[in-house]
Amino acid sequence: MRNTADGFLPITQESLFTPASGFGFEAAGVTALDRGDSHTGDRPVYFSVAVPEGNYRVTVTLGDSARETDTTIKAESRRLVVEHATTKPGEFLTRSFTVNVRNATLTPPPLNAPGGTRVILNDREQGVLHWDDKLTLEFNGPRPAVRSLEIVPVTDAVTVFLAGDSTVTDQPREPGASWGQMLPRFFKDNVAVANHAESGETMKSFLTAHRFGKLLSAMKPGDYLFIQFGHNDSKAQWPQTYVEPFTTYKAYLKVFIAEARRRGATPVLVTSMHRRNFDDHGKIKNTHGDYPEAVRQVAREEAVALIDLHAMSAQLYEALGPEKSPLAFSNNGKDATHHNNYGAYELAQCIVTGIRAAKLPLADLLAGDAPQFDPAKPDSVESFSLPASPGRSTQKPRGD
Repeated sequence: MRNTADGFLPITQESLFTPASGFGFEAAGVTALDRGDSHTGDRPVYFSVAVPEGNYRVTVTLGDSARETDTTIKAESRRLVVEHATTKPGEFLTRSFTVNVRNATLTPPPLNAPGGTRVILNDREQGVLHWDDKLTLEFNGPRPAVRSLEIVPVTDAVTVFLAGDSTVTDQPREPGASWGQMLPRFFKDNVAVANHAESGETMKSFLTAHRFGKLLSAMKPGDYLFIQFGHNDSKAQWPQTYVEPFTTYKAYLKVFIAEARRRGATPVLVTSMHRRNFDDHGKIKNTHGDYPEAVRQVAREEAVALIDLHAMSAQLYEALGPEKSPLAFSNNGKDATHHNNYGAYELAQCIVTGIRAAKLPLADLLAGDAPQFDPAKPDSVESFSLPASPGRSTQKPRGD
């Protein structure tokens, strides 16, 4: 990235991010080869730019003059935006995508009005990349190579807001992953995914921690709100946030729907995916009680699009079977609720299938290479390959 004649700033291996510079690599010792027209290396690197909140269209030119390259790009906390972009020696490829950036601050409420000035973050959210004042890109893959990088603020992008729990959130570290952080890969570059979901959240806590207020503060006409709760709302042992499926749970869902519609956005309900719990006949057992059916009822009563991930996940897990399905879950399959990269990727494709089946206008904004996906015929787990991010954690997500 050295072509200053075209208005680009030169970047070298010594260009480290500081508050003063406002851009640069996130760590010293980047093992990259600077060929004058590209930075290419053999291990992941992080590059950040200090920016205000908002959506940013990122355009990257990938490739190397002397060798083949294979680049995967993740934004913020492991949001997949470019998957295995490959080039031959001397070939260059340009890709664009839009990234949503946010911090935890809220506009203070008027004098004597209720509200807060910050989202109440939990301990595991401290220092994560999706709650700061930077746009951070992870360049990963067998041979990542970047020739140029352009970042432009945009106000016309459609924003898909996600509200949910640990099965939706941007999991900051390997090996856990959720469908929300795989979803950006399947959209065109005029769509931003703003993932406000967080581990352990319920509909009540999403309100009391000001997460919903933060989400609504950025919502505009033409945006979407995907709502997937239920894993934690059903826990009677959590008395402060428990909701009964056919009364209070439905009421809270309707509040979320009404608030989105009031801002000109389109709400979409998503039923919770199953936990991996098989019966003796290889069929998935329902551990969510009446909560998925309550979501279906609200979808009918409010004329809201429904993505039945509960039904599709059963097809997915049963197709993999009791033997292979653990390969879609975190902690080497010991976790029966949370997924790894493969499981999250397959569930994100279920969401794409649901978008198409619901005939949402959003379907027109799916990427041209977003495949037609049948959850009863999942991708081969043996052939799935997504470069792992450097950070790892053994900490179990909140909730189960």
